[in-house]
Amino acid sequence: MRTAPTAIAAALLAALTLTACSGSDGGEGGDGGDDGKTGAAATTESAREGACTAARVGFEVGPSSAAPAAGDEGAVPVTVTNKGDAACTLKGLAGVDLFAGDKSWALQPQEGASEETEVTLQGGQSMIFSISYVRGVAGDAEKSAAVDQLKLTLPGDSKVSSFKWPDAEVAVKSESTLEATVGPFLPTGD
Repeated sequence: MRTAPTAIAAALLAALTLTACSGSDGGEGGDGGDDGKTGAAATTESAREGACTAARVGFEVGPSSAAPAAGDEGAVPVTVTNKGDAACTLKGLAGVDLFAGDKSWALQPQEGASEETEVTLQGGQSMIFSISYVRGVAGDAEKSAAVDQLKLTLPGDSKVSSFKWPDAEVAVKSESTLEATVGPFLPTGD
């Protein structure tokens, strides 16, 4: 008879734990987010204590260093500012997708950028990351994509933030890859 109260207590604890874990923002996810993380892995990651999320930060895209001609390199900086008083952390890299109409490309990390790097943003502090790209040939759909929008997610967050692409077309490396990469979070030069 002693096992019944223990079993009930264990079931109650499990139910409370599941209720506490389901407190994620319930964001839309799939729109440029990381669809590979589902269930417990996504919940654990987004519930990380003190993680910087789109709800806690502000974004500013640009001003860019536009590539002047086809084949030249350009960069679009994205500034992430902690809007709160409490510190938050960014572990890894931003997820970035570039769109040309209804076609999209997920960008790969810049060479040497690590998913393991963790930085702390104090209240009011900013960090910056850059989207580096090679300018494509205007009007040549085989060699360039007329990018019009960028969508990003912060590491461990499912909220997608959308912005107008500020520069010209981007060179196409292959059907599924653009000549563009995402860099690490770096301190701003305040």
